[in-house]
Amino acid sequence: MDLLWAPWRNRYITKKEKGPCIFCRAVNCRNKKSRYIVLEGEFSMSMLNVFPYNNGHTLVFPKRHIKTFSQLENKELIDLFKTFEETRATLEEVLKPHGYNIGINISTVAGAGIPGHLHLHLVPRWRGDTNFMPVIYNTKVVPQSLSELYRRLQDAITRKKP
Repeated sequence: MDLLWAPWRNRYITKKEKGPCIFCRAVNCRNKKSRYIVLEGEFSMSMLNVFPYNNGHTLVFPKRHIKTFSQLENKELIDLFKTFEETRATLEEVLKPHGYNIGINISTVAGAGIPGHLHLHLVPRWRGDTNFMPVIYNTKVVPQSLSELYRRLQDAITRKKP
C-alpha cells in the first residue's frame, strides 16, 4: 500500500482529551463558524466533520454530554432527530447526493472516536464515489474545502428562514 502523508491528523490521533470534548466545546463556542456548526436546535447541533469520510460528512449530537440514547429526555431525542433531518435536507439541497450512510458508534470497540458524547454520522454518497483512488491507491479524495461547503450550507439555511 502506498502512503499518503497527513501529519496534521497526528494531533487528532494522539490527542488525549483534556477538558471538554469537541462537541461540548462546539456547544460553548461563540464563533460557530470556527467549529463549522451547520445547525443548532434547542437541545442538539450539527457540525461538519473536519476529518470526513466523504464530502459533506456531518456529525449530529445532543448538547448535553451523554453516552447513550437512553439518557436523553424525549424532548432531546425529538430535537436530535429534527436537527438530523434538517441537516440532511440542507445537504440534499446543496450537494444533491444520491444517498446517505448514517452511523452511530457506541463505545470505543464499536469505533467511536469520542465515546463519551453520543453523536450520529451523516455521510452523503454519490454513485461512483468509490473510484480507483480508494480501490487501487487506498486514498480518498474529498473534492471541496470545509470552508466552501460551510458557506454554501449557511447560504442555504439563510434562504430557508422566513
